[in-house]
Amino acid sequence: MNSFDSSNTRDVLRRLFEAGVDAVKGEPAVARAFAQRFTQAPDRILAVGKAAYAMYMGLPENVRAATPALIITKDGHADGAPDLPHVEIREASHPMPCARSIAAGEAALAFVQDCAPESRLLMLVSGGASALVEALPSGMSLESLMERTKIALSNGSTIGQINAERIAHSRIKGGKLLAAFAGRRADVLAISDVQGDGIDVIGSGIGAYGGGTLRYSSHIVGSNAVARDAAAAQATILGMHVHHNAETLYGDINDVAGDILATVDGGVTTEGIYIFGGEPTVQLPDNPGEGGRNQGLALELARRISGRSDLSILVAGTDGSDGVSAGAGAIVDGHSFGAADGADEAIRLANSGAFFRTTGDQLVTGPTGTNVMDLVIVHRKTADAGWGTSGRDTHPFSP
Repeated sequence: MNSFDSSNTRDVLRRLFEAGVDAVKGEPAVARAFAQRFTQAPDRILAVGKAAYAMYMGLPENVRAATPALIITKDGHADGAPDLPHVEIREASHPMPCARSIAAGEAALAFVQDCAPESRLLMLVSGGASALVEALPSGMSLESLMERTKIALSNGSTIGQINAERIAHSRIKGGKLLAAFAGRRADVLAISDVQGDGIDVIGSGIGAYGGGTLRYSSHIVGSNAVARDAAAAQATILGMHVHHNAETLYGDINDVAGDILATVDGGVTTEGIYIFGGEPTVQLPDNPGEGGRNQGLALELARRISGRSDLSILVAGTDGSDGVSAGAGAIVDGHSFGAADGADEAIRLANSGAFFRTTGDQLVTGPTGTNVMDLVIVHRKTADAGWGTSGRDTHPFSP
């Protein structure tokens, strides 16, 4: 078993997070699945979601070189992509839909409707598709969609509740897109960002199929469980005990913060790692500041552990983004809450991102090429464990 310099807890936490993300990145995940499951190239490729371009790049070079493709992803998530005549790349905003989301939805619908009768479609689906691509029913405006989305995102609705609303007001969600497919066979490879990994929920069911004459298959190539297990395996390699590994981050961030600390403080007292996965909710004020649910949860945890010397906690989105912010999340310890003025106000105004930029606790990764919800990784040390400092002075956690 290898050892790791544990004098810098933050480096350890980042290394565990990176191990989890690397295990579910779109490119290698699709490469493995395609090699195992496919013997024939598709006639068309449709990739949608935050990881759409990374997933597309996991396909064999000969498939990418000859197959018409439509890729719909978040702004900045296809940077550096070559300009190829048979590949169309569309970008849109997230988490709020925009006019480009509507144009992308209409393009996706036309793309599947225009297939030849005997053709094979390969869909690559990842989280974020719900906002990035949409085709509205007659009589519904973009402004109405944006208002519905804003309310759902700010009132603490679960992803299941939000997606049900999206499906009800969409011409392509909930299996409707593939119902319009004119070809013979559709295969879906998906990275799950939802509880339960249901293809009917990922991207509001944009890759689902309700049944009929179409030959259809779906396969999950990445999930939160895979990421958590990879992080746990890396912790073991580094010589640390993993005391907890579960997908339990559901509910309001205030309740989730209490549950995390109850788990960490309620059982084993020896040094070790606690890994949590899922996607909590957050209720936002009328004019929220910078940052999303991960940095909001991190700041609430920082408040609750303020003054403690035994805990360091990483909270981050596996896609590398967290609301309206450059950060994926933050790493906090007992010093974080008092590291700058205005922590309580940052909680009240949902401005955690700006606070963590000031303190140097913000975690910035950039787009990761995947999206399997969020990870919280806690290191708990004992008083005599010899882990020294949190690494704050020698390694401020910001690239």
